[in-house]
Amino acid sequence: MSFSTEQMRTALSDGLLSFPVTDLDENGQFNAETFKSRVEWFVEKGVSTVFVAGGTGEFFSLSYEEFKQVVEVAVEAVGGRVPVIAAAGKSVPEARKFVAAAEAAGADGILLMPPFLTECPEDGVIEYATQVMTGSNLHFIYYNRGNGVLSAESVKELAARNPNLVALKDGTGNIAALNDTIKTVDDRLVYIGGVPTAEIFAEAYLSIGVNTYSSAVFNFMPDMAMSFYKSLRAGETENVKKIIQDFFIPFCRLRDTKKGYAVSLIKAGAELIDRSAGDVRAPLTRPTEADFAALKDIMDRQ
Repeated sequence: MSFSTEQMRTALSDGLLSFPVTDLDENGQFNAETFKSRVEWFVEKGVSTVFVAGGTGEFFSLSYEEFKQVVEVAVEAVGGRVPVIAAAGKSVPEARKFVAAAEAAGADGILLMPPFLTECPEDGVIEYATQVMTGSNLHFIYYNRGNGVLSAESVKELAARNPNLVALKDGTGNIAALNDTIKTVDDRLVYIGGVPTAEIFAEAYLSIGVNTYSSAVFNFMPDMAMSFYKSLRAGETENVKKIIQDFFIPFCRLRDTKKGYAVSLIKAGAELIDRSAGDVRAPLTRPTEADFAALKDIMDRQ
């Protein structure tokens, strides 16, 4: 870890955040060479933070050994230019194991996923997250999503119990609830937009003080994604409106035709620009040829 708390907060609050897909070869195994090239390309395109092995990176489908490789390759590729954040989650023992691996590999922080499968009371989620964060020197971002959604007061308690918690990533799209959290917890945390295809919420996020978000489409439309972000921050409403109308609305409509397409279409887009990362792993599915064609048509309009 080479970034201070303030440097981490700055990187997370001002600049576009990138979530690269995880490269797999024709046999479905991790492809370190193409993944390293992808991460280097992301940094060259001007992102402020790189999040690896996250939702877009199919964390849920990676083995522990693969995860270690992904983080090691990313840290090497980034070379300290921007922070590298890796995911962790599942059970407390597994999450701690992934955190330790990320720390050993030189990652700067952890995006902590919610527990999987079982329904969770909020006090139990606070305890889960605290047990994972305790004992690590890394910076943590809590992903408020799925069965681990915390209310404003619970986020405040989580932040009070864990000094190394620096940010909250919103995965709900509930702007009223997020606004409540921001007004309750205030600037103790940085707030990040994190719903799938977060650009579609970007104007609403910005209106309540959420300056940045996770961009998955950066994987195949980096220049457009960066142009959109810069226009958003500069108040260039006509360009923001045009990109939303021409790209993000049709993309989201295509994404919503099948579960899992929030990730599958990202890999499809990478393939369409000749930067293939291989196919997704089950339970996700490769888009149909018709959906590949529909995605290409949306991309060609830009």
